[in-house]
Amino acid sequence: MKIIKILILSFVAIVATSNLAYSQTASNALPKLEEVKTFKVKVKGVGCSADVKSIEENVQKLAGVSKCKSIKKGAVTTFEVTMSPSMVTEKQVFASIEDTPGCQDPKDRPYKVKQ
Repeated sequence: MKIIKILILSFVAIVATSNLAYSQTASNALPKLEEVKTFKVKVKGVGCSADVKSIEENVQKLAGVSKCKSIKKGAVTTFEVTMSPSMVTEKQVFASIEDTPGCQDPKDRPYKVKQ
């Protein structure tokens, strides 16, 4: 009976130390936190809510952009963009906005970033 208790305790000790070693290895393998940048961009040529939605969707398709939301609508609409600068640049975001097709004519590119 004592031998069984010793074997069980030995087994528990081995499992406990191997899990501890594994968890230390796993925590060392975690990626570093990404830097996040939020900026505002003003866009001319936005005429309706469909324009706003298509710009938001087009910008959010970019790898590295986590959010694009209009914060002020009007003749000049302001968007707030949250992105990872290591994956995408502001110039790429601006190009994506200006490359968004218009809602009335998909061949038209009516939006211009106001700088």
